[in-house]
Amino acid sequence: MARCTVDYQGRLQAHLPEAVRLIMIKADGCVAIHADGGAYKPLNWMNAPNRLVVEDGIWRVTNSKGEELHITVHEVLSDTSHEMGVDPGLRKDGVEAHLQELLAANPTALGEGMVLVRREYPTDIGPVDLLCRDPEGRAVAVEIKRRGEIDGVEQLTRYLQRLDRDGNLRPVRGVFAAQQIKPQARVLAESRGIRCVVVDYDELRGITSDELKLF
Repeated sequence: MARCTVDYQGRLQAHLPEAVRLIMIKADGCVAIHADGGAYKPLNWMNAPNRLVVEDGIWRVTNSKGEELHITVHEVLSDTSHEMGVDPGLRKDGVEAHLQELLAANPTALGEGMVLVRREYPTDIGPVDLLCRDPEGRAVAVEIKRRGEIDGVEQLTRYLQRLDRDGNLRPVRGVFAAQQIKPQARVLAESRGIRCVVVDYDELRGITSDELKLF
């Protein structure tokens, strides 16, 4: 917790005037600045991988894309650090778990010629649902949701950043698969080169529309 001002330069320019804020620095390099409001969304942030340099009360966060986040700390109110250990990953509900199972058995539903490499492919921040190869042999990471929202896109983005560090896999493409994908999530995904796929749960289970009319 600190009284600070924040300046960002990159895709646009943004300035946060002096105020008390929560500054979070995660072990994976992500930096986020939060206010006491606005739910979970930070006021400004920089995703990993980043470089953080602290000098003369200014925290300079930079990345290879040319983005810069400058946090000028005027007063530190609380400074704590906690080791959280390895996260076991998000537990899927019944439908999501079954969707993963069905798509693993039929990866061509995600794209023609797609071949499964492994389910729950491990990364150091948790497992990606499916790792596949496309017809050209390129690695494809697949995140599966019942309802596709922005947080799912962010989750897949983090997995892609981790997988791209493996020379045997990179460049890794992303596929965001869900029964429904919100428009905002689709826009964010496509802006990051992630392909969206809407899957039909009943069709994957082999249930036709005629059979559904019997229920």
